[in-house]
Amino acid sequence: MTASTDPVTDPAPVAPAIPTGALLRYRVMAYLVGTLLVVLVCVAVPLKYAADAPTLTTVLGVAHGYLYVVLLLSIADLWRRLRFPLTMVVAVALAGTIPFLSFVAERKITACVRSGRYPVG
Repeated sequence: MTASTDPVTDPAPVAPAIPTGALLRYRVMAYLVGTLLVVLVCVAVPLKYAADAPTLTTVLGVAHGYLYVVLLLSIADLWRRLRFPLTMVVAVALAGTIPFLSFVAERKITACVRSGRYPVG
């Protein structure tokens, strides 16, 4: 039996769907963790040492820690759906520990996912 090449009966190859839910979860968590880290480093830590007020550092530090774990889960979910290379996953995960870098990583990941041009690993 030969393969049919009739465009009416043969469906066109379908591009992989963008996992909008997983991408949205990752984006929200990246913004939350990034914002919390910037406030922690730029506001809470200076207040801790300048005004001897460690409470804000403790509260924001704990909140950042818990939300960072949720960010890691959202990165893992996005990786499971799209199979990014492991080096890219590790780089994005580490971006959540450096102030302002999570925003850059979020933009790059979103652009890669929306364009459909991302390295498959």
